[in-house]
Amino acid sequence: MKTTNKLLSLSKENNYFLLKTEGSNIRLYFLTEDIFRLRADFSGEFKEASYILTKTAWEDQLDHVLGDERERIAGIEVNIDEQDDQYILSTSTMRIEIKKDVFSLIVTDTDGHKIHADLSGRNIQQDHLGRVYHYTELNNDNFYGFGESTGALNKRYHRISLSPKDAIGHNHSPQTTNLYKHIPFYVKVNGDTGYASGLFYHNTFESEFFMGCERSGYWKEYNYFKADGGDIDYFFINGPSLKEVIDRYTYLTGRPILTPKYSLGYIASTMYYAELDQDCDEGHFSFLEQGLDEGIPTSAFQLASGYTAAADRRRFVFTWNHKRFPDPKRFFETLNDKGCPAFPNTKPGILLDHPLYQDFAAVNGFIMDAEGKQPYVDNWWGGLGSFVDFTNPKAREIWKKHAKEQLIDHGALMLWNDNCEYEINDRMAQCDFDGIGGVAADLKAIQPTVMAKAVQEVLRESRPSVRPFVLSRSGSAGIQRYAQTWAGDNKSRWEDIDYGFQCILGMGMSGAGNHGVDIGGFTREKPEQELLMRWAQAGIFYPRFCVNSASTDNTVTELWMYNDVTPQIRRALQIRLSLIPYIYTMFHKHSQTGEPVLRPLMFDFQSDPNTYDIADQAMFGDSILVAPIMKKGMTERHIYLPAGCDWYDWYTHERYAGGQWITIAVDEETIPMYLKEGGLVTWTRDIQNPMKDHTKVLHLSLAPQTSQHIYYDDDGLTNDYKQGRYYQLDINVEYDSVCEIAVTPEGDYPTAIEHFEWQVINVEKGAYWCSLDNEVIPQFMNRKQFEKAEFGWLYENSDSTVRIKYPNNNQPRLLKVSFEKFDLVGCGED
Repeated sequence: MKTTNKLLSLSKENNYFLLKTEGSNIRLYFLTEDIFRLRADFSGEFKEASYILTKTAWEDQLDHVLGDERERIAGIEVNIDEQDDQYILSTSTMRIEIKKDVFSLIVTDTDGHKIHADLSGRNIQQDHLGRVYHYTELNNDNFYGFGESTGALNKRYHRISLSPKDAIGHNHSPQTTNLYKHIPFYVKVNGDTGYASGLFYHNTFESEFFMGCERSGYWKEYNYFKADGGDIDYFFINGPSLKEVIDRYTYLTGRPILTPKYSLGYIASTMYYAELDQDCDEGHFSFLEQGLDEGIPTSAFQLASGYTAAADRRRFVFTWNHKRFPDPKRFFETLNDKGCPAFPNTKPGILLDHPLYQDFAAVNGFIMDAEGKQPYVDNWWGGLGSFVDFTNPKAREIWKKHAKEQLIDHGALMLWNDNCEYEINDRMAQCDFDGIGGVAADLKAIQPTVMAKAVQEVLRESRPSVRPFVLSRSGSAGIQRYAQTWAGDNKSRWEDIDYGFQCILGMGMSGAGNHGVDIGGFTREKPEQELLMRWAQAGIFYPRFCVNSASTDNTVTELWMYNDVTPQIRRALQIRLSLIPYIYTMFHKHSQTGEPVLRPLMFDFQSDPNTYDIADQAMFGDSILVAPIMKKGMTERHIYLPAGCDWYDWYTHERYAGGQWITIAVDEETIPMYLKEGGLVTWTRDIQNPMKDHTKVLHLSLAPQTSQHIYYDDDGLTNDYKQGRYYQLDINVEYDSVCEIAVTPEGDYPTAIEHFEWQVINVEKGAYWCSLDNEVIPQFMNRKQFEKAEFGWLYENSDSTVRIKYPNNNQPRLLKVSFEKFDLVGCGED
């Protein structure tokens, strides 16, 4: 056992501090005022070769691979104060106390309040098998993130395993188990102070977190991280807010992609339609037509791997079964013309008798055996196969070549990376590692991320003007900058709604918020009627709304499969489609800051400890609280409304004080939504197809309070927004007896918005007057006349809303709504 219990020396080197202990040298880098890196390398080599980091303050052997994705920063200078028993390193926001005799780190804020502490005497270790450990104190902390896992949202007293597997039919049990991703990052919120911080372990070996679930009478309560190899190489990320932690984590590992609009509607998929004996293309077209007939339009289609099936049904990626799909180019073009593009399934395993096997073998493009002499062979779908080594640049180029020729040139706008967990049983199998050389134990978790990078590259190279979009089932830290993800092959069970919801929230707290689960479940028998209805009603708030199935009873999960609940599902989807302006604005913010679209209540209400363990409610963006019905046979729903603001029922505008539990009655139509005081939601009735339809009338629902908001739009398909071709409204609300709303447009995108219609909520009184740019707006008393008018205002008593409409002139506007006291007959009381 190698330990780091005694600090022998501390010295300042070029851009880091070198700490020497009895067991390992340690480097300490300060990247920003709020991010530092500590790396204990027991080998003493300190090799830098990362596919993950997009911000570095050191030379990295893979700088040329990441290219302009990576930025070299200078780091910062820090103050150092040596005392008898410790060194104190200080930035403008935190202090790091480095103990000498019993080496450990304690991080405090500038007032001396403890944020983080190593477990003194049991800090960083390496055992005789090369496994590394980092022990930290467990205080009154709550833990979130850890990538994709089952179990409770708050992982306090949980064990989390990061060992990606092809986890079909995984058990969404209360106990935390591994799924498909490897993201060793968590955020914690202290229950006493409400202070948030994060730890990201820059290690791709299989790992485990023990968050207070192990006890010893000889030590304080503790957590620890364990990895099967590599270094203890972590980045401490300061808060104090959760928003700041997530922002800084995605600053470090890459900002999420801006998803195209076609991914925001109903994404359909099933293995069944690609497994028909013939004419599967017509089956897909028929599916789209039936959806339109049912009032349930489809915006994209995941093309299952049956299109690559040989006569014996085994999958041969980059080949076509022309009996099932006689004309692939026509298939893609037809779907693109309908505004419903398809993204075809690809898999990185190549069967031994695959016609392209030798293409990869000729350049050592597979992961090799432990001796590095032959391609590594293991179980694969349909037989024995080898695995494409995406850390080999030659293999990447071959993959890109076939993806372009067989898929993209036929018309595919995006690709789906499936079964990419790299279940390789020989830890010592060899990977190219871009010429460095490495073993599968270290590199298998990174393979799907580099695969997604390669696919994004070939999409961009093939269509430079079109926004690349990739769907990936697996991935490491950093996957968010290449792909949307989902939680794989779940089951059609009631408990999977609940734990799937928590899984999405956890991924959002891991910097990978563009995530979802298969609505209705992927495997097992078809979902029962109520289950499908409730899952669809919950799923409209998922970042990825997708129904995908491979049912075991020869059925296909379709949103209209049960006549009795099709109206309720149709209504739910229409709510999502109406909110596309709001959702797309949230996704744009997600791409800028990492802020998740669907997030736990405590993300926005960190000062309210009552939110820390609530996992069946969430904030959908910064303005809407959602509380889906996710239990069978519910007749009432208990909902917590966080403290700090009032809340308004989305449908009736009934007002509730925050900081309380309420109980509402539940029927088949119930989809609980609450608008936050100070919140603004943009919506429209104009969108059925997000790729083809545009907002002409933008509705803006406001629960007035002094606040700032942004509405964002662009063409939703191309990269033109990067050159200023976007449309943004900066909205500043000042609320007093007169509510003043300043709206300032920016950007060069020619918006389709012709009219604005505001809904300004006031449950206490109607408006006295309204003005636009200091000109009085005409008032209507007759609702029918108001509906026909292009300019005017009306107080809607049924939902306590001042409705104001006016044309869009693409100029800055100042809207005023007076709620001043007005006594019509002059005898009112003061």
